[in-house]
Amino acid sequence: MKLLTIVACLITIAFANGQEKPAMAEQAFKNVRVLKGIPVDQFMATMGFFSASLGETCTDCHSAESGGNWDKYADDNPRKNTARAMIGMMNAINKTYFGGKREITCYSCHRGVERPDVTPNLADLYGPPPSKEPDQLRTPTSSKAPSADQILERYIQAIGGAERVAKLTSFAAKGSYQGYQDEKYPVDVFAKGGNQIRTIIHTTAGDSTTTYDGSAAWIAGPATERPVALLELTGGDLAGAKLDAALWFPTQIKSALTGWRAASSTTIDGHDMQMIQGTGDGRYPVNLYFDSKSGLLVRVVRYDESPVGLNPTQIDFADYREVAGVRMPYRVTATWLDGKSTTEFTEIRPNIAIEAARFAKPAPK
Repeated sequence: MKLLTIVACLITIAFANGQEKPAMAEQAFKNVRVLKGIPVDQFMATMGFFSASLGETCTDCHSAESGGNWDKYADDNPRKNTARAMIGMMNAINKTYFGGKREITCYSCHRGVERPDVTPNLADLYGPPPSKEPDQLRTPTSSKAPSADQILERYIQAIGGAERVAKLTSFAAKGSYQGYQDEKYPVDVFAKGGNQIRTIIHTTAGDSTTTYDGSAAWIAGPATERPVALLELTGGDLAGAKLDAALWFPTQIKSALTGWRAASSTTIDGHDMQMIQGTGDGRYPVNLYFDSKSGLLVRVVRYDESPVGLNPTQIDFADYREVAGVRMPYRVTATWLDGKSTTEFTEIRPNIAIEAARFAKPAPK
C-alpha cells in the first residue's frame, strides 16, 4: 500500500528505552551512513520525505523482504546507494550555489515520480495552476482586512463564547480511527487543560499510544516483530504535539503561537476561508483556515523540519457538535507525507476528572 509502510516503521522501531536524550538514527538502526547525528523521529520524517518525493513505499527503495523483517532494512542495494549519492548531490548544489541555504530538495526534481521529467508538459503549462500551501510567513494584509485577533475572537464566539469555552477544562472522547487504506479501530482520547493529551488506538496487534504531557511527547507501539518501541518526539514533531493539544482548548491557541498575522482569503472545497498565520519558531508558519461564513476552524497546516526538506502536516476539522455549550469537531482528518487518518468520535464527555497517570511517559511492555 503506497506510502503506508513508513507509518508502521514509525511505531515499531526498537531502540533503547529510558535514555535521557533521544536516540540518534545511527544508534537505532544498522548501516546508517549519511543521515547520522539526527534523532530517530527526524530520520523517519526524512524517509517520509523520500517516499512522498518519489511516490514510493519503503520496500520500493529497500527490498520486498524488508516488509515485516526489520533487519532487512539495513541491507544495501543499488537504490539505497543511489539515494545516498543523491543526498550528497543535493547538499553540494545547495552549498555551492546557494551558500548552504536549502533551496533544492528531492521534491524539486522528482515531484512525486521516480524519474524526474525532462520534457515540459503542455497540459501543465496551459492548465490551471495548482494551489500551493504557503510554507513561508507572509507579509500581513492591508489594515482593512480583519486582524488575526479579530478572526480568533470570532472563532471563540462561533463555538460558544469566551465564558463557556473557558469552562471546558478537560474531556474524554471515544470513537473510531482509520488509517490510509486500513480498517477502523476503536480510539480513546483524553485531554486536559490545553497542554496534555493522550490518544490510544486499539489495534488488533495492540495499543498504539501518542502522549504529550505538557513538555515531552512520545509514540508507543504494539509489540510485533520486536519489543515495544518508545519513540520520543523532538523538534518540529514535539512542537506539533504541543499545538495539537492546544487546538482542543481554543482559548489556548493565541498563546500557543507568536507573530500572528492575517495572511489572505482563499477557498477550501468551494467555501470561502480566512487564513491567518502564527509561528512556533519564528521560521516556519502555522496556517489556520476559518470558514468566512460560520467562523469555525476548518484546517490547520504546520511544518516539521527534516534534513532534506519541510514536512507538512494538515489537520481538517468537521462535524461540529455542541458539548456542554461548546461546539467541538467530531471528525478530524490528519494528512502527512506518508499517511492519512480519520478519527470520528461517537461521544465526547466534558470536564471529567483525569488522573495524572494518563499523561505519563508510556512504560515499556
